[in-house]
Amino acid sequence: MSRALVLDFGGVISRTLFETHAQTEQALGLPAGTLKWRGPFDPTTDTLWQSMQAGEISERDYWLARTREVGGLVGESWQDMSTLVQRARGTDPQAVIRPEAVQAITQAKAMGCSLAILSNELDLFYGAAFRHKLDILPLFDVIIDATYTGILKPDPRAYALCSEALHRPASECVFVDDQWRNIQGAMAAGWSTVHFDVQAPAASYAQALSLLAVH
Repeated sequence: MSRALVLDFGGVISRTLFETHAQTEQALGLPAGTLKWRGPFDPTTDTLWQSMQAGEISERDYWLARTREVGGLVGESWQDMSTLVQRARGTDPQAVIRPEAVQAITQAKAMGCSLAILSNELDLFYGAAFRHKLDILPLFDVIIDATYTGILKPDPRAYALCSEALHRPASECVFVDDQWRNIQGAMAAGWSTVHFDVQAPAASYAQALSLLAVH
């Protein structure tokens, strides 16, 4: 029986904002090199990221702080992450989708696998209209977004909701996320997991596909 591939969105399907600083600076009219925080790419540049990884603040807290910071750089008061994403990524969000993601999703679909997104803040961060601009999303059978459910990973109920929507037992779910706490939650739920490395996306997707091929 084929398995289900369950993906986080930000960082896994789309490139992170850390990777697109040059594009953000250009879109906002900021001098090159203005944005220096690099998150997982260089934690030493980003004490706020270190606090988030230590569990002192949530991921939402982290991005709210960055949203306000970047808004201030352009002389505006931004209070929600979707403003940062939409202003930073302009009119072509398709350009920040990882090609490795498109290839793996297409391959998993061809293998007969079910596809799901399990996100803590898909529409909260990106805005509901964002979905309609992405060619890859119609391939997914299920999208579970805590923007609406209010149940954040790594809450066990988030994984249960996804499994139920897919009509799959935990043993058939392969989950990919770039946040270790969410991977731990999936492992506790009985799912197979890949801790996504944003610096090696191809290798992470190859690992996920190998797990999908195990019957």
